[in-house]
Amino acid sequence: SLVVLFGATAGAYGAKLGSDERELILLVWQVVDLHSKKVGTLHKSLVKADNLDLSDQCREVSGLTPEGLGKAEPLDRVLQQFSQLVSSDLKVLGRSSYTLCSDGQLLIRQVLHPETSKKNFLLSDCFYSFYDLRKEFHICYPSSAAVKDQTIKTMAEYLGLATDETEEDFGVWQVKTMVAIIFSMLSESCNHVFTEPETVKCKYETGPCSKSETVDSETVIRARGLPWQSSDQDIARFFKGLNIAKGGVALCLNAQGRRNGEALVRFVNSEQRDLALERHKHHMGSRYIEVYKATGEEFLKIAGGTSNEVAQFLSKENQVIIRMRGLPFTATQEDVLGFLGPECPVTGGKEGLLFVKYPDGRPTGDAFVLFSCEEYAQNALKKHKEILGKRYIELFRSTAAEVQQVVLNRYMSTPLIPTLPAPLIPVIPPTYTIATSSIRDCVRLRGLPYTAGIDDILEFMGDATADIKPHGVHMVLNQQGRPSGDAFIQMKSADKAFMVAQKCHKKMMKDRYVEVFQCSGEEMNFVLMGGTLNRSGLSPPPCKLPCLSPPAYAAFQTAAVIPAEAALYQPQALLPATRTPQASAAAPPTVTYYPAQAAQLYMNYTAYYPSPPVSPTTVGYIAAPPGAVAATATHTPILPQPGALVRMQGLPYNTGMKEILSFFQGYQYAPDDYNGLIQLSEQARSVLQAPKEWVCL
Repeated sequence: SLVVLFGATAGAYGAKLGSDERELILLVWQVVDLHSKKVGTLHKSLVKADNLDLSDQCREVSGLTPEGLGKAEPLDRVLQQFSQLVSSDLKVLGRSSYTLCSDGQLLIRQVLHPETSKKNFLLSDCFYSFYDLRKEFHICYPSSAAVKDQTIKTMAEYLGLATDETEEDFGVWQVKTMVAIIFSMLSESCNHVFTEPETVKCKYETGPCSKSETVDSETVIRARGLPWQSSDQDIARFFKGLNIAKGGVALCLNAQGRRNGEALVRFVNSEQRDLALERHKHHMGSRYIEVYKATGEEFLKIAGGTSNEVAQFLSKENQVIIRMRGLPFTATQEDVLGFLGPECPVTGGKEGLLFVKYPDGRPTGDAFVLFSCEEYAQNALKKHKEILGKRYIELFRSTAAEVQQVVLNRYMSTPLIPTLPAPLIPVIPPTYTIATSSIRDCVRLRGLPYTAGIDDILEFMGDATADIKPHGVHMVLNQQGRPSGDAFIQMKSADKAFMVAQKCHKKMMKDRYVEVFQCSGEEMNFVLMGGTLNRSGLSPPPCKLPCLSPPAYAAFQTAAVIPAEAALYQPQALLPATRTPQASAAAPPTVTYYPAQAAQLYMNYTAYYPSPPVSPTTVGYIAAPPGAVAATATHTPILPQPGALVRMQGLPYNTGMKEILSFFQGYQYAPDDYNGLIQLSEQARSVLQAPKEWVCL
């Protein structure tokens, strides 16, 4: 038997059903006996939604009112009534089993499953298998329109059935017409057989992914804006009703091994992916999640792995993975098993533990643990921030993809502290400099659309583009390489910058208004180092010392963060101007607003602002004293002998030079060695040569 089912929400109707997260307000159904071609009673139930504010389209199409819905039962009770009435109708027809049949995928996948998941109650088993009438119709009548273009009305018209919807109540006509279509498909001329129903996965399956595996780009999406503590199960719940491929959730990590709020999700086919894209800006808790298309190559880059150790660890299927952070470096497998205790046994004992190590074999303080069931994993998570040795241990849910990322891409293939990077200044074209004077001949654009490019900015400025200096447009990207919404523009004079700020401030670009502030090159550098600039003045950055870029790790080379085609502008913005004749070279005569790929500045917020706690794997950076100037191509730096440099980690964010000097009180220093590394201003030299015990590089 089939149970023909139709529903409507308080929002969008038709092809957009469920795309706006609105709640179900109507269910209509009828039992059909495929053998005797008899039908049961037609039932119609209104559903009381939490939000009774109906859209205009809903009011017009359905004729329902908030007053009428206010007297209805909530969804959980309506579904109970549905099960009882269907069972009763089946008994009358002498049948016992049934499968749902709906008009397309949306009612089951995009409405019922997501809504019941958010309201924390379970759907009965019948909602995990159903027939899509549109697909069955196209199989029966191959010459009909494509599945995506089918509606109840077009199918009825194809068969020559009555299509006057006004003759019946909303929902009743749809169910009656669907039943008539089914009977036409069962006629002797067609003799259609319903054999392969659609299925909805009731549980997300974890598993590893090999880099050699082929992943169809039409099945992958990128979810952005996730809570940083969200797990693969949380993401699978967000996409409830859609079938995610086995091991198809890959949480993305940043360069420091932290989750960055993004995930790549692989679905079983392109149809499921397209339905997932309709959940763009749906909510996970109080946060809306952005959903975009992605590629199979991106998915393999995050989720793929080839290590035998990782493959063996992940070979046990359907295990719950927990990540432990902050373990003592001397912790053994026995220590971890003892910490977890008998109430949460690890799958396979020691074989269910995977310690993350650096290439030289030293532990990082991270480990992954396998548990055979959710109960054991929950018991383990209760030990979050309990003490092992003298350290508290953090425990989080994890995924197979995260195991591969952390173990393979971050630590197994990268050094802990590589050699110091090559000097930055020699590779910077001296003609493309950002002046650091106090002349207010620059403007800052804030609040740009993230899709805006250089051409959009030039169009936004209108006639003022003629007053832009050659190579004077600088887009600002964040550390992930995406637009930050900011840009700096160098004008030919302070007067021109003032006129642009007055003319373009709060002018619209696409669907956003853009703020335009006049500033100087010096203020621009403050902003790029983390300070703020607005109409009320300048607020200095949290870290006042000029900072070189972080050491280049093999997993995220400087070239990947600072592309060559960007002409490497940003070090000039972060460091004082060099005292070399080349720095003052005249700009080329050709008037160009930006290089071939556009100069782009990267704001490295990570160096200045705190972030969620992680293992001690943060990339360090080297601070130069005030007035220090990086070595140029004409001044080869002489690095101290091994052991002459120390790396400090875990400093309070308000720490200054005095606090560091006090911390190292009692150690000797050699000013001559320091002078060999960098050139100093008189102010910096006086600080370094003052009577004290040491100096920090």
